[in-house]
Amino acid sequence: MTISTDLWQSNQDLAAACLEHPFVQGIANGTLDRAKFAYYLGQDAFFLEAFARAYSIAAAKAIDWQGFNTFHALAGGVLEELHLHQSYAQRWGVDLHNVEPAAATRRYTDFLLAAAWGSELSLITAAMTPCMRLYAFLGQQLAKDGIPEHQYADWIRSYSCWLLVVR
Repeated sequence: MTISTDLWQSNQDLAAACLEHPFVQGIANGTLDRAKFAYYLGQDAFFLEAFARAYSIAAAKAIDWQGFNTFHALAGGVLEELHLHQSYAQRWGVDLHNVEPAAATRRYTDFLLAAAWGSELSLITAAMTPCMRLYAFLGQQLAKDGIPEHQYADWIRSYSCWLLVVR
């Protein structure tokens, strides 16, 4: 068993609590207030820009070509995720280019970038994996009985297809 698997299994209660959160359940059944989702889009877009940069820094620090390609592909996946956010933002009139990050968003992005710039590759990976793993879990759980067609179906579809490259 890997440390990643052990930590994931040890924290299933937290993953389950996230899945049952009213925000996530509102995405699942399509009832989440659009204004709340629009706010999330802005915060998440700000976060994703930092996440893509952290993956790019990790790619540059990779000691072999396989590691470089893995982190480069992960950064590319984040850019695709940003395209999904941009499509929602465009349809709903949300300006993702002038987002004022909330304090928690700023702290998280500052942490990720500090880890990326100041740590070795294994610590960068450890800092980034929980987010990827949780989103993949949420998407897969929300899609397990099929994806209903509603305003958040694309979000569920996108995250249900995530395969973890880093475990």
